[in-house]
Amino acid sequence: MSIRAVVWDVDDTLFDYTTADREGMRAHLAVEGLLSGYATPEQALARWREVTDEQWARFAAGEISFEGQRRDRVRVFLGEVMSDDEADAWFRRYIGHYEAAWSLFPDVVPALDALAASHRHAVLSNSSLTVQEHKLRALGVRDRFEVVLCAAELGVSKPEAGAFLAACEALELPPHEVAYVGDHPEIDGRGAAEAGLLSVWIDRGGVYAGVAGTAARHRIVTLAELPAIVGTDSRFGAPSTFR
Repeated sequence: MSIRAVVWDVDDTLFDYTTADREGMRAHLAVEGLLSGYATPEQALARWREVTDEQWARFAAGEISFEGQRRDRVRVFLGEVMSDDEADAWFRRYIGHYEAAWSLFPDVVPALDALAASHRHAVLSNSSLTVQEHKLRALGVRDRFEVVLCAAELGVSKPEAGAFLAACEALELPPHEVAYVGDHPEIDGRGAAEAGLLSVWIDRGGVYAGVAGTAARHRIVTLAELPAIVGTDSRFGAPSTFR
């Protein structure tokens, strides 16, 4: 089997979303004077992540729009009745702090460099095109990808096969010639495998080390492992650069 292209997830695969969300929300809540309502900042951040996961699941299931899940994250987190404009304004203030904390994982650029000459690249995300295009440009890697596809515009979300197949169609390649790299064992790992792609699950920090039964063909903990899996003679630099 020859892998000709790599399709990438963005958040917590290329982009350190968890850290940016945590640090951005911590700064936002401090400015908004909302930390005093919680025993610790960590408790407030845990509540925000819980609400985010709940509302994102509704969006992924097609129950709510991308903008709607943002607004409802704010309403549920604050426990307040708010107009769309009020919720949007609160979320925009958070976004300012969130974007200030954006960064790629340190193994991303070396991996893209190692695969640049041998493989084509695309992005498939469960977010929106506006959000991810802006993010990839701000992080300086948008030009690395031929196409960026997102659930909000596709009308289908990972782990549905249609999302992965749409990426293959955009590249004009059959699924067995495409690898998918993502951080979630089910949404990314199982979803890509069941759609017929070579599934590579990046388990950064061994977060899901105890998870059993994922259908992902390969589990890696750093992108330094990826070139050997997808088939290239390119070599990374010293292993000590990956932490």
